[in-house]
Amino acid sequence: MSESQLWDDVDDYFTTHLAREDEALLAAVRDSEAAELPHAAVTAPQGKFLQLLAQIQGARTVLELGTLGGYSTIWLARALPVDGRLVSLEYSPKHAEVAVRNLARAGLDKIVEVRVGPALESLPRLADENPPPFDLVFIDADKANNPHYVEWALKLTSAGSLIVVDNVVRNGRVADQANPAPDVQGTRTAIELIGRHPRLSATAIQTVGSKGYDGFALARVLE
Repeated sequence: MSESQLWDDVDDYFTTHLAREDEALLAAVRDSEAAELPHAAVTAPQGKFLQLLAQIQGARTVLELGTLGGYSTIWLARALPVDGRLVSLEYSPKHAEVAVRNLARAGLDKIVEVRVGPALESLPRLADENPPPFDLVFIDADKANNPHYVEWALKLTSAGSLIVVDNVVRNGRVADQANPAPDVQGTRTAIELIGRHPRLSATAIQTVGSKGYDGFALARVLE
């Protein structure tokens, strides 16, 4: 058995026993595949992990950067109270259209708002609305702009908020400072920004699974 097959089998085992997907989640996967969206959504165990983080936070408001087909959005939104709010920013109109359908099917269209356009244009407009601080920010968009997304997350959160940055390992490439790829350099800059920022306490975790070798960073806002 190959290493990747073993990772897949373990993910399937955890999904079956700890992160079982209901019809709304399975349909979101099917619709995303049918629309030929990138295979970049979180796995079921990762989605459940995000949901648990939001629940541990007692989150009422969540900001997500990178909606894709809405799969992670469903997991996160289900952690919120009925009067909670999740704002998800998606660059692609096509992706957003699929996500909106998936969220409506899951009964979450009253809680979730999907905003279309480049996140670095949507974020200033969101800040101008002066929303209450977001309890959790999930960053899973284009990696080259991760440093900017972290900076915006700090502007839109307050003490006690949690910032989660996905895909920070990049199959191990993040350790190669000479790698010129924008996703690697953007991720490295974001990690180093988080590490030296006086308002953040953070760590990063390496993961393996159906999405291969990757990981995420967790940063708690201190003040």
